[in-house]
Amino acid sequence: MQGHEVMGINSSSDIVLVRQAVRKWAVELGFSLVDQTKIVTAASELARNTLDYGGGGTVKLEALQQESRRGLRLTFEDSGPGIPDIELALKDGFTTGGGLGMGLSGSKRLVNEFDIFSRVGEGTRITITKWK
Repeated sequence: MQGHEVMGINSSSDIVLVRQAVRKWAVELGFSLVDQTKIVTAASELARNTLDYGGGGTVKLEALQQESRRGLRLTFEDSGPGIPDIELALKDGFTTGGGLGMGLSGSKRLVNEFDIFSRVGEGTRITITKWK
């Protein structure tokens, strides 16, 4: 398994490819079925946000090894309009679209580490990590 892979997110079919790649990596890292489902669900939500709100972008998949534990880090980046109020965007039920508003807050709950950086007019970078 290679150290990292970068994938484009520019259409709905790319979201399916991202889900498949994340599942493959999680399986290869030895994640339980529950943890596979959690990281794939979070990846799917964030890939959808990258496409819908960021106008498309990329995701970088990285296998991590820290002492005896292994993990999977995903970094989603876009050059979209950015998020003016990150704290508000992380609240359950907040949505600017027609969704349930579970994207960011739901994704955050599914992973061990969640980091978001956004600048209005420049884009957004969200990094999530799931440890085995």
